[in-house]
Amino acid sequence: MLNRIVLIGRLVADPQLRYTHSGVAVANMRIAVDRPFTNQQGERETDFIDIVCWRKLGETVANHLTKGRLIAVDGRLQIRQYEWEGQKRQAAEVYADDVRFLDSKRDAGGAPPAGAPGDFPEPGIDEVPF
Repeated sequence: MLNRIVLIGRLVADPQLRYTHSGVAVANMRIAVDRPFTNQQGERETDFIDIVCWRKLGETVANHLTKGRLIAVDGRLQIRQYEWEGQKRQAAEVYADDVRFLDSKRDAGGAPPAGAPGDFPEPGIDEVPF
């Protein structure tokens, strides 16, 4: 059996770090992931996915990530059951094994500033080498 999930998305808010009664760090965050197709109105829909990071990984994401940052998450899907106001409910969460930072703090809000390394103009049709 295999339970593996890989996601790339942007943080909806800053990660929230807390500690269990036994002192284990856990960070919760939510990322926005665009669907690879458009709906009938021609718009892309977005899924908001809850991510849980434990121990050192939780502390790292809480200390270095902020809202808007682009990240890749490698982990597993876990369904948590709980009771709220007398009703049984379920929550789907991704328990992260690895989180990669895909941008830097300076360009978390979007594209890098003009003139930044890697910022090249689009080539004209005569400039394409093939």
